[in-house]
Amino acid sequence: MNEGPNTSADARGTGAGEMTYVYAVGREGPALDGLAARLPGVDGQPLRSVDGGGLCALVSPVPADTFSEQGLTAQLEDLDRLEAVARAHHAVVDAAFAETSVLPMRLATVYRDDARVADMLVRQRSEFHELLARLEGHVELGVKVCADPRSAAPPVAAAVTSSEGGAGRAYLRRRQAQQRDSRDAYRAASEVAARAARLAEGVAASRAVHRPQQGQLASGPGVNIANDAYLVPRERAEQLRRELPALAEGVPGVSIEVTGPWAPYSFATAVAAEGTDGGGPR
Repeated sequence: MNEGPNTSADARGTGAGEMTYVYAVGREGPALDGLAARLPGVDGQPLRSVDGGGLCALVSPVPADTFSEQGLTAQLEDLDRLEAVARAHHAVVDAAFAETSVLPMRLATVYRDDARVADMLVRQRSEFHELLARLEGHVELGVKVCADPRSAAPPVAAAVTSSEGGAGRAYLRRRQAQQRDSRDAYRAASEVAARAARLAEGVAASRAVHRPQQGQLASGPGVNIANDAYLVPRERAEQLRRELPALAEGVPGVSIEVTGPWAPYSFATAVAAEGTDGGGPR
């Protein structure tokens, strides 16, 4: 959680018992000011803009008790509540990104009041302006490579099942075939992931390597081998969306999922993180 010194609420919007939730930062001007007037934030609270250092932050009020360190921890442990906050957060970021270049803040970036937000903008104005210039005209694409040994070679498994030599020997042969198919699928997925990285890096301005997704976070079949994000010129994004999945065509047990274009979460949140936990979509 981002905080300034513990002082009274700022008169420009944060009331008693409230804190200021920050969604995104962009350049000061009518684009974000106009958006703040027509878009709700977390829990339907009205957005407002906070200016400082030639920058503008989109913010909304949130209850201090539920967004204090202890309250925030409880919310992050409630998956339904976490999803609701995340959806509202990303809806604001996406709407802002459609209007102008913005730096998405991490989920649940909260300050004591608007004055602390304005102070943060002034203190970090050089970094923010530099990063906004770097991200201008770029979008983020997510690239996930998965290996699914079960779909790699079903005809081989059927042939092994019908082999002679008794049920025990047939079982051992099936297991050996499954292990071989698994190794082949993972090896093929690693090779496809390397080719995908070379193709994307030839276009992208930057790459961010994320941990492979597991469990409920995994969206595709099989095992996630690579989970990367690329900062891509907007005009080249559709080209990559077509070319990357084609690398897995004809490769049994391997798939490539390309998501986006997104606001550049993976390349924009580090500057204002100040220890805040959270992050953007993969």
